Amino acid sequence: MSELPIILVIEDDRDLQSMIEDGLRDGGFEPAIAASGEEAITLLKAFKTKYRALVTDITLLGTLDGWRVARGAREIDPSFPIIYITGGGADDWTTKGVPDSILLQKPFGPDQLVAAVSKLLGTDR
Repeated sequence: MSELPIILVIEDDRDLQSMIEDGLRDGGFEPAIAASGEEAITLLKAFKTKYRALVTDITLLGTLDGWRVARGAREIDPSFPIIYITGGGADDWTTKGVPDSILLQKPFGPDQLVAAVSKLLGTDR
């Protein structure tokens, strides 16, 4: 059996984090949770080939927001797949978001998330 693609997730709302984890697992992915943007960047730098995509809330605990985390991920790998999730801030996506990213407006369903990840990884399910 092949190893499941690992998706790095940054979401501080426990209920939403749980839904994201369950949805990714059900969709054939392995979620890895980072508690903050700083932790996510550290993980991406240390294990850059381990993760296949980043799902990040825009508003995060700590000093880095989702916009900055995504730019940091793209500095490590210029084509790294990014999915933003937000309850607000969608208006800023065109100016602050990285190119070829996807934004999901909260509330969204697990199927929408899996479809977005699959699209960016070229494994449409």
